[in-house]
Amino acid sequence: MKRLPEKIYTEVVKNTPLISIDLIIEDTMGNILLGYRLNNPAKHTWFVPGGIIRKNEAFVEAFQRIAIAELGFSINLTEATYVGLYEHLYSTNFADTDDFGTHYIVNAFHIKIKQKNTALPKAQHSEYWWASKEELVAHKDVHTNTKNYFNGHAPFSNYQ
Repeated sequence: MKRLPEKIYTEVVKNTPLISIDLIIEDTMGNILLGYRLNNPAKHTWFVPGGIIRKNEAFVEAFQRIAIAELGFSINLTEATYVGLYEHLYSTNFADTDDFGTHYIVNAFHIKIKQKNTALPKAQHSEYWWASKEELVAHKDVHTNTKNYFNGHAPFSNYQ
């Protein structure tokens, strides 16, 4: 899938919600993979891996592309458990301008892995941390939107 030119993508982010996928990766010890974000939104916070779905990209293809880009290895969608639909609102944006925020509609998936990748990609995250659920909920630099996956914050699918 081809990326939009930055000028057009900026207008999309400014004027529409983005549909995205977050990957809640859990190892055999029950620890969750977090990356320290290099870019806005959520810059300088710990966050689960994830990314947006591109125009004309099938959901399954987006899931695999995001896994490879964020983790360095492919995950089949059939290996994942759907957690729910969440909404993430930010006052910041990828372009670091002050005139608009970012709005995501997030499909969250949980994946248990047997073996950790020791060479995780550095394009989006400067470092990685395998945190226990208790550690990540208590840590001040873990973003609230990531904490919401573990602190009982209900996804849209649970709203009445």
